[in-house]
Amino acid sequence: MQSISGEKNANAATGSPCDDCDIRDLAICGALRADEVQRLTGILSSVELAAGDPIVDEGEAANYVYTLTAGTVRLYKLLADGRRSVTGFLFPGDFLGVSHSDAYGFGAEAITPTTLCRFPRPKLEALLHEIPTLEHRLFARASEEMSLMQEQIVLLGRKTAAERVASFFRGLSARQVKRHLPANPVSVPMTRTDIADYLGLTTETVSRTITQLKKKKLISVESGSRIRIDDEEQLDDLAEAL
Repeated sequence: MQSISGEKNANAATGSPCDDCDIRDLAICGALRADEVQRLTGILSSVELAAGDPIVDEGEAANYVYTLTAGTVRLYKLLADGRRSVTGFLFPGDFLGVSHSDAYGFGAEAITPTTLCRFPRPKLEALLHEIPTLEHRLFARASEEMSLMQEQIVLLGRKTAAERVASFFRGLSARQVKRHLPANPVSVPMTRTDIADYLGLTTETVSRTITQLKKKKLISVESGSRIRIDDEEQLDDLAEAL
């Protein structure tokens, strides 16, 4: 999959696309000087996707890396028996496509309408050597991703279904705060099947667990795929249980 619909060259418009970016402080360009941002802008193109559109396929040549500027993305791997394992979710400010090999080790799809900045990998790697701040920023983001992966290992290996779902909602809330959004209510754009594939549960177990949390008055379900945390203390205790 070498082309994505909705691509716009960043140099086609006057000025830098970073000038009006709402998540610039979260993205890899956040700590760069104006001249460094201009150099980064010179190699990027903006990509707009509809919900359900693929971004990269597992095993595809890793020719590009991306910064998510709007929307939500699911990362997944296909198992040998054809089942799908969701390995993570990306939100504005997250980075996508860093690979130590020549191919992507995962697939990525847009969950909602999504906008990304796309960088040709060879050109970005050249800039990393020339702009140390950019390299340090990228390394910091990679470290954050590693921490999230470690948290998921604990979540899948040690926690009950209720503890996993509670941890998931608290994690989404924390990531909203990081994006300068209110912690509550929590936006949940992914389907319950997505959540189940991420938490190592069945869709039925996720739905049943959410119902149980509602009955205990820990959460309530609002319109627009939002979950309101009604008892933060109890949900925290449940999420942190080991």
